[in-house]
Amino acid sequence: MRRDIGEQVTVRLPEDLLSRARQRAAAEHRTLASLIEDGLRLVLADNKQADKAKRILPLISSATGGPMPGIDLTDFSALQEMDDLEYVERMKHFK
Repeated sequence: MRRDIGEQVTVRLPEDLLSRARQRAAAEHRTLASLIEDGLRLVLADNKQADKAKRILPLISSATGGPMPGIDLTDFSALQEMDDLEYVERMKHFK
């Protein structure tokens, strides 16, 4: 499959976001450009797939009204890791 070369642009991103994007691209064995391209396509898409790709909050237990067992809302890095793993799984089924 041939991909178009496309136009080169400069984008300024916060260091932490760029670092996470590079890590995700490496984990998925793809280029940073392809990750950004897919992200833009998701944001700009006007279909049901875009709705499905919206961020999903942690499940809430109806028994206690709080987060499911094992979810510590004060541990941001653990929440981010859960989100990253969930994203990788969703991307496996994206295409």
